[in-house]
Amino acid sequence: MADDREDVYSKVVRAGKRTYFFDVRSTRGNDLFLTITESKKRTHEDGGVSYEKHKIFLYKEDFEKFMDGLNHTLDELDRIRETGERPALDSPQPHDDTGDDKAQPGFKDIDFDDLGKP
Repeated sequence: MADDREDVYSKVVRAGKRTYFFDVRSTRGNDLFLTITESKKRTHEDGGVSYEKHKIFLYKEDFEKFMDGLNHTLDELDRIRETGERPALDSPQPHDDTGDDKAQPGFKDIDFDDLGKP
């Protein structure tokens, strides 16, 4: 079966050893979504080169919440830079998307360092 999805727009941002790709694609139903890919060049001891990639898929129903979270975080980053005040590490911010501070049943915190380990 052929892939009916279509590339609509692409923007490449080079930033040192990292490159970011912002790609707008359309689904088979003609809905648009965004993929954000970080690609980092890795040089190995033997002189070989590989690229480590991380990708986020962002769908239209999440655009507004994503932008709100990103803008809030960038504003907080600016505030921390200006004031030097950092949030207390022992009181992390909630990461659920329900708008309340209660943890969602069925979800738990995971350590991404553990991914891929048996």
